[in-house]
Amino acid sequence: MKKILHRAADRGHADHGWLKTDYSFSFSNYYNPEKVHFGLLRVLNDDTIAGGMGFGMHPHDNMEIVTIVMEGAVKHKDSMGNTEVISAGEIQVMSAGTGITHAESNNSPTAPLKLFQIWVFPSEKNIKPRYDQKKLDLSKHENKLEAIISPGKEPGTLWINQDAWFLLGKFTEESSFSYKPQKQGNGVYVFVIEGAVEVDGEKLGKRDATGISDYESVEIKPSNNTELLFIDVPMR
Repeated sequence: MKKILHRAADRGHADHGWLKTDYSFSFSNYYNPEKVHFGLLRVLNDDTIAGGMGFGMHPHDNMEIVTIVMEGAVKHKDSMGNTEVISAGEIQVMSAGTGITHAESNNSPTAPLKLFQIWVFPSEKNIKPRYDQKKLDLSKHENKLEAIISPGKEPGTLWINQDAWFLLGKFTEESSFSYKPQKQGNGVYVFVIEGAVEVDGEKLGKRDATGISDYESVEIKPSNNTELLFIDVPMR
């Protein structure tokens, strides 16, 4: 088993006034050669966007882009003709493929918007760009991990162009379980949204993360009132 540990306090940080971001991996003006990616997971940004503010039209290509809204709502517009609002409790997926442009902003003029934006390298380049979004049934995630994104159009999930799974769990009580990779050779990046957890005996708090690879199973012990995001990705 191989492990990396990313403490919340050691993340990169940017404060642009209207945008406050913590970077789990090198991004924009933040560069750490030891934190460029975890397998095919390239970006995990923890964003807070002020009311009425956002990003104008900008391009992406050949990347799987996942947005998980935690508080507020995102107003989205793209070159595929989509004009949508993604609210807290919803997830958005874009396969940038051959290329898209999009704009995203806080749908509220006053209240802050909080979200995670996550990028995964695709399994196939230059596919036709694609957009989807989904409201989560949070009752399915109570005291267990449940997939929200998968590669195979599994029921109840969105899909991405990669052999990767995103799983979410909201634990209201202490528990213990073993986690196995979704696909042989995959690693898992465990990110603590709220609360605390032990992963293979390592204690993690809010916004801490650990990456586990070359393993058969790993012991997970969430504390009560803990929310976890697992990103299960190929390592090469």
